[in-house]
Amino acid sequence: MTICSMTGYAVTTRETAAGTLTIELKSVNSRFLDLQFRINDDLRALEPMLREAIMARVARGKVECRVSFGRKVATGSSHALNHPLLASLSALQGEVQKHLPNAAPMSVNELLRWPGVIEEAEIGQETLQAETAAALASALDTFVQSRAREGAALQTMLLTRIEEMEAIVQRITPLMPQVVAQFQQKAIERMQEAFGLVLTEGATANASITREEALDRIRQEVTLYGIRIDVAEELTRLSAHLDETRHILKKGGQVGKRLDFMMQELNREANTLGSKAAIKELSDASMTLKLLIEQMREQVQNLE
Repeated sequence: MTICSMTGYAVTTRETAAGTLTIELKSVNSRFLDLQFRINDDLRALEPMLREAIMARVARGKVECRVSFGRKVATGSSHALNHPLLASLSALQGEVQKHLPNAAPMSVNELLRWPGVIEEAEIGQETLQAETAAALASALDTFVQSRAREGAALQTMLLTRIEEMEAIVQRITPLMPQVVAQFQQKAIERMQEAFGLVLTEGATANASITREEALDRIRQEVTLYGIRIDVAEELTRLSAHLDETRHILKKGGQVGKRLDFMMQELNREANTLGSKAAIKELSDASMTLKLLIEQMREQVQNLE
């Protein structure tokens, strides 16, 4: 299935017998589907039909739909002017001049610009609805295609970041047994010295604890320390999360919310890896992983 971005744009213009119909669609990120309409008053009755059509094709994002209809002037000289309205305006002007003799009469230009003086071409409501539905279908096709193209680009970018993170995990995983062993050996040496097991000649009598007690304490501390710095579990979970993220991307569809959750899990493991870092290589790896995860998270916010 295709992965779509929540960012898209499309505009369609359709010529009808009564005028020019224009539909514009644009969208940005949103947690849910948020539809906003900017529609001419004479097309307001078509909003439910527009809403239903958009919801059938779009699942998430803040979508703005603008619909405008510029009517044509009616053809034929006998119907170009609204004579009853002109007569009404003339009568009203006469009444005004009775009370205000110095008031200037309306000019021809002002009369022609008066709403309704020039009759517009008529179109039936059913015909207008059919024309609007056809225009919206064309706009939605272009709109969805633009979101799909951006979604494909984001998918490629995210898969690249996954490969980079997997390379980091594969590079540091073999280091862990050696790291744990080295630090355990250093810990044993330091604790032996601290407990007085490495003693100068003649100092044995001053030891405050027995050798067996000291060795047992050393074993406990070294084991706990080894557990604290061992990040094998974190690396395993990182690999599993990366596999799942790739699977979600490959499967496609509405992946935004699932990927957002995966970014949280990946970031949690990267933070734990950094807190347990016992060598510079692990610390550097944690920082790089968090940078890559943040780059992914920013782009995941754009996916439907």
